[in-house]
Amino acid sequence: MKKKLWILPLLIGILLIGGAVGLVAYNMYESNAAFEKSQDVMAELKQLIPEPSPASATTEAITQPPSDDLFAPYEVPSAQPPSEMRSISVDGEEYCGYITLPQLGLELPVTSSWSYERLKTSPCRYSGTVEGRDIIIAAHNYNSHFGRIKELSQGDEIWFTDADGLQYFYRVEYTENVDGYDIDHMLGGGSTDWDMTLFTCTLSGQSRVTVRASLEEE
Repeated sequence: MKKKLWILPLLIGILLIGGAVGLVAYNMYESNAAFEKSQDVMAELKQLIPEPSPASATTEAITQPPSDDLFAPYEVPSAQPPSEMRSISVDGEEYCGYITLPQLGLELPVTSSWSYERLKTSPCRYSGTVEGRDIIIAAHNYNSHFGRIKELSQGDEIWFTDADGLQYFYRVEYTENVDGYDIDHMLGGGSTDWDMTLFTCTLSGQSRVTVRASLEEE
């Protein structure tokens, strides 16, 4: 009887390994599906958005909190809808433009507002605007979305093309991890410190990989 006791730990180990493999496979499937969908949207957007042209960097900061909270269950008192940006409708969804990360080889559409469901398809505008120099864009940590933004370094380029074809050029200032409940720090700063923020969840989900970038004046 004692000789058979080793079978139980072995079976448990096999089940745990199988579960881990299944989870990795599922995450890869979701990432690939999200990438394919986002690229379908990109193809549509590029037909609808005018040929990109450089935008003026002389804009004033307008800071407003997001309409919802990605850091549930933390709540933002008296939250107001984010400042509006012109959008383009593709398959019933509104997009305010697209973001290009040359160092990562990514070009992705950005929805005009965020929800957990929208995050499964593409990055979302969490709050702010490019004109207000306080835009914050959130995305899932799929490798096909923002899963690799931690690889960005100071000086790396970020481009944002809005629905009118105006193209804004940014440089990465720094990358940091922000606690998952510290929404004040995520929103703080604005044009006084940075003009664009990108963020995504860490693998543990306890904090957010956050990239801060400044708008190029010329």
